Amino acid sequence: MVDELQDVGDQLVGAFQNPALLYGIPLALLGAVFMSFGAQYQHRGVTKVEKLTGSTGTGGLNLQHLLRLLSRPSWVLGTLMLGLAIVCQLSALAVAPLIVVQPLGAIALVITTLLNAQISGHRPTKRSLIAIGACVGGIFVFVTIAALFATEKPVTDRQLVTILILFAIVTVVLGAFWFWRRQRMGALFYISAAGVMYGFVATLAKVIIVRIQNGNFEWLTLTCLAALILGAIIGAYFVQTAYSSGPPDLVIAGLTVIDPIVAILIGLTILGEASGAPLWVYVAFTIVGGVAVWGVWQLARYHPQIVSDSQELPITRGSEPGADRTPPMTGSIRVTEAVAKVWPDPPIKDKDESPR
Repeated sequence: MVDELQDVGDQLVGAFQNPALLYGIPLALLGAVFMSFGAQYQHRGVTKVEKLTGSTGTGGLNLQHLLRLLSRPSWVLGTLMLGLAIVCQLSALAVAPLIVVQPLGAIALVITTLLNAQISGHRPTKRSLIAIGACVGGIFVFVTIAALFATEKPVTDRQLVTILILFAIVTVVLGAFWFWRRQRMGALFYISAAGVMYGFVATLAKVIIVRIQNGNFEWLTLTCLAALILGAIIGAYFVQTAYSSGPPDLVIAGLTVIDPIVAILIGLTILGEASGAPLWVYVAFTIVGGVAVWGVWQLARYHPQIVSDSQELPITRGSEPGADRTPPMTGSIRVTEAVAKVWPDPPIKDKDESPR
C-alpha cells in the first residue's frame, strides 16, 4: 500500500513538473469560460424560440424550433462559444496531462451557476451549493484516479466492434424510451442521455485520432466516424431540449459529470485500461462516481429555479402576511452581485427582444 501511494505521489509530481502546463491550464480554464457563456446563450435562444412559437420543447424540440434557433443571434453565438470551448479543451489535452485538464472543466459548472443566478435572479441555496460541490469534487477525484491508474493500450478491432455494438444498443434504447415517454420526460433524462452520448463521442474521437495517426484508415474507422457524427447530433438535440426543461447550470452539471464517467467506464470495462489497478481503486471509482451522480440528482431536485417554477419553495411568499420583504445578504448573494457589476446583462440580445 505504501509503495502504491509513493507511485501516485511520483506521478503527481511528474505531472506538475511539465512545462506545458503553462499553456494547458490557461487553455482549459478558457475552455470552461467559453462553455459557461455558450450554455447561457444557447439557453437564452431556446427559451426565446419557445416564446415566439408559443410551444414548449420539453417533449422534444420540433423542426420549427430547430429552424428558428438558427435565426437567433444569442443561440448562434452560444454555439460558436461551445465550439471554441471544444477547441480549447482539445488543445489543452494536446500539451498537458489529463489529470490536470479534465478536472478544470468542472469549473464551468461554478461559472454557469453564478451567471444563471445573476440573469434569472434565483440565488443558489444551501442544498444547491452542496449538490454543486458534490458534482465538482466527485468528478475531480474520479478523473484524477483514472488518470493515475489507467494506461492506454492499443484498441483492437474486436474491442472497437464491441464499442460500436454497445453504442448502437444504447442509442436504440434511449431513442425508444424517449419516443415512448417524451411528453413526460424531465431535464434529468435529457441531460443524462446527452452525457451518455458525449461519453461515446469522446471515446470514438480518441480511437479515430489514434487510428489515423497509425495510418489505419479503413472501413472500421469510417464506421466509427459515422457513429461519432450520429452521437454528436443526438447529444446536441438532447442538450437543446434540456435547455427547455431546466436551467443551464443543471445541464452543465450533468455533462461535466456523466460524460467523463461514461468515457472512463468504457475504458475500464471494454478496453481494460486499468486492468492492473488494485481493488481499492475500483471501490473508489464506485464511491466518488456515486457522489458526483448524486450531486446531479440533488441539483435537479433542489435547484432554486426549478423549485421556484414548480411553486415548491418552502418559504413565506412576499404577498403573504408577515412576510419579510428584505432578503438576507448571504455569501452567494454577495458573489452574484459582484458578477452583476462585471457582467450586468448578456451583451448580445435578439433583435426583437424588448428592453427590460
